[in-house]
Amino acid sequence: MFKFCNLYSGSSGNCSFVESDNTKLLIDCGVSSKKIEEALNSINVNFSDINGILITHEHSDHVQALGTICKKYKIPIYATPATFTKINKNIPDNLKNTFINNEKFEIGDIKIFPFKIPHDAADPCGFNLFNNNKKLTIATDIGHINNNIMHNLDESDFLFLESNYEPNMLRCSRYPYSLKMRILGPNGHLSNEEAGLTISELVKCGVHNIMLAHLSEHNNFPELAYQTVMDDIISKNIDVNKLKLLVADRYKPNDVINL
Repeated sequence: MFKFCNLYSGSSGNCSFVESDNTKLLIDCGVSSKKIEEALNSINVNFSDINGILITHEHSDHVQALGTICKKYKIPIYATPATFTKINKNIPDNLKNTFINNEKFEIGDIKIFPFKIPHDAADPCGFNLFNNNKKLTIATDIGHINNNIMHNLDESDFLFLESNYEPNMLRCSRYPYSLKMRILGPNGHLSNEEAGLTISELVKCGVHNIMLAHLSEHNNFPELAYQTVMDDIISKNIDVNKLKLLVADRYKPNDVINL
């Protein structure tokens, strides 16, 4: 058994759930602990079942509930040393577990390979998670795609990939100029078009199950992200029947995916 469920995804907060036969993990906890608890309960999981929380980076939409969760549930937290130094939460030392990007580690029966991503954080990462000969990849908050990222996305049985914004919507938005430049920059976020180009290449190599994630609340919407990616797939004469494309929900859990 190897399962994934997006609990919340978007610029307003991110949290995902992964389950194997013997291990249950959260990836990030960027909404309130109450909301996470409600989402877990909706898929028949309790906080007390969680064996660890993996942190991609220290931005608030990924760590908002961390202090409360540590205090109430005493769940082990996993992050890079640089990320821990930037998290402004009261995390007891006995709950801190450090990992290094590009070095494998394990939690229970899930093997984890954190890989470095370009984003304006201390030491941000994506995750490859392995169990039962399946590979699940989580890759959001990516300023641009590079060869190392493509290598880590390849051969994924399921890919959770950022499709954050539509460039024209962002440029015409009320965001201050500095924020627009940050999002558009090489250490910002991945656009719908960039997600489409990436997915087109991955589909050619056999990656067929993908969920678009971390959509901007103000500069994107699900139908646009989905259609932009599909248009790129179609323009390259790739059989759309080879692709199962989903969009992560912002405010409630998606269906549980069985790998």
